[in-house]
Amino acid sequence: MEKHRFGHQAEELAAHTLQQKGYHILERNWRISCGELDLVAKDGEILVFCEIKARASVWGGEPGEAIDGRKQNRLLKLATAYLRAHPHLSGSVCRFDAVLIWRAWGQWRIEVIADAFRPGWE
Repeated sequence: MEKHRFGHQAEELAAHTLQQKGYHILERNWRISCGELDLVAKDGEILVFCEIKARASVWGGEPGEAIDGRKQNRLLKLATAYLRAHPHLSGSVCRFDAVLIWRAWGQWRIEVIADAFRPGWE
């Protein structure tokens, strides 16, 4: 249960941080059979697929390490599916952002990386 609560807190913090930066959240936890997009947002006119990675301590490794090539390919497939499911957005300029979150000694640290990676589109 603690892990679930930590994940929920991290997602809330990520969404709040992005909103403070001017992003408009369109979707949270958009799911299909092959996976989930953590957040889909608009940053101005840009459609952003945002991956949230959180660690409960500084000893768990860097959160960004979990966004490896395999994860990037999965995010690309999910983003493509999202665009197919939302044809009115299909002409949008898109990017992939990452929100990296650590909690250590009772303090949260958050980093937003805009345009975190650029996979080739199908």
